[in-house]
Amino acid sequence: MKARRAAFLGIMAAVLLICCREESALPAVAPAEISETKYVALTFDDGPRANTTGRLLDGLRERGASATFFLIGRQIAGNEDLVLRMKVEGHQVGNHTWDHVTLQGKPAAVVQKEICRTDNAIRNILGDGSYWVRPPYGLLNKNQRCCFSTPLVHWSVDPEDWKLKNAKKVVDAVLKKVQPGNIILLHDIYATSVDAAFQIVDTLEAEGYEFVTVEELLALYGITPQAGVFYTDAREITE
Repeated sequence: MKARRAAFLGIMAAVLLICCREESALPAVAPAEISETKYVALTFDDGPRANTTGRLLDGLRERGASATFFLIGRQIAGNEDLVLRMKVEGHQVGNHTWDHVTLQGKPAAVVQKEICRTDNAIRNILGDGSYWVRPPYGLLNKNQRCCFSTPLVHWSVDPEDWKLKNAKKVVDAVLKKVQPGNIILLHDIYATSVDAAFQIVDTLEAEGYEFVTVEELLALYGITPQAGVFYTDAREITE
């Protein structure tokens, strides 16, 4: 009887030892569940402007956020360092015409001059590349689009920061509407818009959003951009 009891206790001790070893191999706390990243593109028109664009670039760098800048050609001279920073720091640089004129309905020669002058100014700083176009006010006739050799960029979230000029109102307008895949329109020539941009990035990054360039956004959604096609966001193409 004593021999059987000793044998039984020996078996139980071995079983407990195995169980303890298996339990000790497990992590004390289960890893947190990782939520799916939500991508959005922040875009800025009408720059560069020395004081506001420079501060914006500083803040985006601190936050690890990328953006897309659509430049007015006549404002590039004297701000070449800012344009170079945009590329070096991982942002996308685009063309917003030379004089910010409405291209819709304009003769082909006028359109070509506005686009080519700005494209050349950017190339003189950044070298060869595809500098996507955002027509001022997003206006362009359908039959004009075939003249462009790059994709065209519209937007899906417009807080009208140029009119509000109030950081809180701009932030509220964006946060109320924004969804993954959106292209957000702001203007880096207003201090209030720069302040709003920082708050937007801080809030949305905390919610799992990542800020990427327009080109990156389309690629992440499996879209191959085509010349002369308007892209409103990563889920919508303007026919």
